[in-house]
Amino acid sequence: MHSSRKIILVLIIALLAILVVGFLRVNSALTLRHEAKSNTAVLVSVMAPKKSDSEEDLVLPGNVEAWHQAVIYARTNGYVKNWFTPIGTHVHQGDVLAEIETPEVDAQLRQAEADLKTAEANYELAKITAKRWKNLRKTDSVSKQEADEKIADAKAKEATLASAKANRDHLYELSMFKTVRAPFDGVIYARSLDVGMLVNAGNNPGQPLFRIVQADVLRVYVKVPQNDSARIVADIRAEVHFVEHPGEIYKAELYHVAKNLDQTTRTMLTEFRLNNKDGKLFAGGYAEVHIKLPSALRLRLPVNTLIFRAAGLQIATVVAGKVVLKNILMGRDFGDEVEVNYGLSPDDAVIVNPPDALKNEQQVQVSTN
Repeated sequence: MHSSRKIILVLIIALLAILVVGFLRVNSALTLRHEAKSNTAVLVSVMAPKKSDSEEDLVLPGNVEAWHQAVIYARTNGYVKNWFTPIGTHVHQGDVLAEIETPEVDAQLRQAEADLKTAEANYELAKITAKRWKNLRKTDSVSKQEADEKIADAKAKEATLASAKANRDHLYELSMFKTVRAPFDGVIYARSLDVGMLVNAGNNPGQPLFRIVQADVLRVYVKVPQNDSARIVADIRAEVHFVEHPGEIYKAELYHVAKNLDQTTRTMLTEFRLNNKDGKLFAGGYAEVHIKLPSALRLRLPVNTLIFRAAGLQIATVVAGKVVLKNILMGRDFGDEVEVNYGLSPDDAVIVNPPDALKNEQQVQVSTN
């Protein structure tokens, strides 16, 4: 009886030993599997996209033009008698710039005035004759045919008088153009005539008399890229910088928008209005225009997060320990950073320096450092 109890106790102890050994082996296998799985996961670093929701400064080149500018040509034939305005002269509308001698036009005008007097005399005689023949016709002293001829002759003489008067007026207007006047207030910035020079009427490209600009207000033309064209609104502001005035900032306001994209450059032409009452700025130059775009949430990423593959521009994000590749649309390039217009969420965990062999759904381990 005593020996049976010993046997049972030995069996129990042996069974417990077997169970303990089995448990330890299973636990070791699970631990080893977990360690092996951990060792195969790629260790990566992640970052959140950078948010930029402040007012943006869009810097673009601008062409500066005068508010009004004109090339002045002769409107009559003749010789330059005198000129009064060298370059840089401030003139007012109607000021005399030069005088042209027009002997041919003056002679034609005198002839036209003589022809007009002749036409007036002929018309007066024809009108009196027609009136008399109308009265004679009432008493049947003349035939109806003869009376109608006199009346028609009076009407013809009246038309000849009108033609002569129109010709005289035309030549008179031409004679008025021998005095060249400023079309508006401005500054003479080019002169191409001298005393005794022969000038002809018309806009001969090789024979302008003066060039004049009105630059108390300037037009600044800027071509806005398509990406930012929709953000050009009515109350937008701009700051204009000139290389000849370092450190100085000039305020400009939006004046006109083309509302159409140039198919060659994919840009939209905008016009800004810049006050230049003191005349410190000059038209015809180049300016750097800083357009203050309205606030908008824009996401940025460093360039070392981008993946360039056949599928297009991508980024790698981590979701629940696995890689999720996303196609993105890049906006502006800031050198070390790029703006992402599409495909990126503010909450994405983006992998920094992603390995070349990284695949979608691949298991990764996020570094805590």
